[in-house]
Amino acid sequence: MQNGTLLAAIDLGSNSFRLEIGRYHSGHIERIEYLKETVRQGAGLDENKNLSQAAMERGWECLARFAERLHGFKKTQVRAVATQTLREAKNRDQFLRQAQEVLGFAIEVVSGHEEARLIYQGVSHLLPQSDEKRLVVDIGGRSTEMILGEAYTPHKMESYRLGSVAWSSRYFPKGVFNAAAFKTAEIAAKAVLDEALDTFPPSEWTVAYGSSGTVGAVADMLSANGWASGLITRSGLDWLLEKLIKAGSVEQLKLDGLKDDRRAVIGGGVSVLRAIFDLFDIQQMIPAQGALRHGAIYDLMDRETDGTDVRERTVRWLSTRFSIDPNQAQRVGAVSTALFTQVAALDAQNERYSQKLAWASRLHEIGTHISHDRSHHHGAYILGNVDAPGFSLPELLRMSRLVLGQRGKLRKLELELEDELFAKQLMSLRLAVLLCHARQLPEHESVKLSYKARAFKLVTNPGWAKRYPQSAWLLSEEVLAWQKSAWKFSVDIR
Repeated sequence: MQNGTLLAAIDLGSNSFRLEIGRYHSGHIERIEYLKETVRQGAGLDENKNLSQAAMERGWECLARFAERLHGFKKTQVRAVATQTLREAKNRDQFLRQAQEVLGFAIEVVSGHEEARLIYQGVSHLLPQSDEKRLVVDIGGRSTEMILGEAYTPHKMESYRLGSVAWSSRYFPKGVFNAAAFKTAEIAAKAVLDEALDTFPPSEWTVAYGSSGTVGAVADMLSANGWASGLITRSGLDWLLEKLIKAGSVEQLKLDGLKDDRRAVIGGGVSVLRAIFDLFDIQQMIPAQGALRHGAIYDLMDRETDGTDVRERTVRWLSTRFSIDPNQAQRVGAVSTALFTQVAALDAQNERYSQKLAWASRLHEIGTHISHDRSHHHGAYILGNVDAPGFSLPELLRMSRLVLGQRGKLRKLELELEDELFAKQLMSLRLAVLLCHARQLPEHESVKLSYKARAFKLVTNPGWAKRYPQSAWLLSEEVLAWQKSAWKFSVDIR
């Protein structure tokens, strides 16, 4: 990556949307601009897990302002990441369709594990180099992430469904503060986090860091009222609790260092933070400068550096973990991407789809680890549910559906096949699996695939059918499979 390249990350959190813009210089990122808007999408989820129209409109309006600032950025320079609220929202697709159109860039809804990984990347890159064993805690609006790691490497990562927005609306619904409400909120938080003690025992880490909203807000309030700067202590939290209870309500709370955008969710955030201090016997926590958005920027930087894209490492790890035949994976990947190139002009967008096809091709036999019978179903299930660092939930879903559709009837993919690019990917993968059936690299250079107006056509060189009679027969069967779909497929096998 060239020095001076601008990179941007957008964090669509449950409480706030944030935009971070940095400039790459010799392996480091220098901040250029930081924008934050309180959107409170998490508070817009109703009892049926649907985002209200007002919550969606607040999000779209914020993203429109971010889009103006990102004018001129290339798609490879921007990563937008959505977290727990959009993981939960049943109508997230409705929000995302317009959000991506307004923003002008793709928005990835990431899993809790991927969110935790990005948080750790952001925190670790902005800390001094050290071999200390770290516990990193990020209390968000509707989820709390915990990570155990050393240097730049996270060893254990988990995401728990509690946060400042969720706990404030549940235990302080009218903004009323009293000792009983805080006790109930803390007990409930400990119940959710109790299992985390087994994953992150205090014996395995020496320093606790806090990232992002709640921890930053608490640190600001303590510092503004005479407590040590850059540190949250147990006694400081006790003092803060007394101030909240004495105020009696959000409206009556007057505290130096408390910003207006945190006021409505401070009760929930403090109760969760106090529960974590008690449960893990933490005496002090250091607020970290890094956060999810910084991790997303460093991930973008890695993707532009040969061999360091975490998604590529994840595919290699999954291949090893599930004992995939590397030679067959390489063959199917090479053939599928070659065919895809023939039907999809490789502009910047299609290059990304070609890469996703390559990954799906290399993992198409992942289900055979469970059973050869219905292995494509097993493989689709694994990819749809595995924790895969670097991948967003939509990316994993698309790869899962491609693996499911690699053979068999197409009726199971009726909805996905309304997407032209998916149809091109699927056709390329099915043909690659078919042509590589003998587990040898086929003579695919003499096979030409074309596409026009929802119709595919495959043509071979003269003599090909005689040399590969089994492949020719399989291709004729494939024609019959596509006849039962909305797409046409014909062959001219010579």
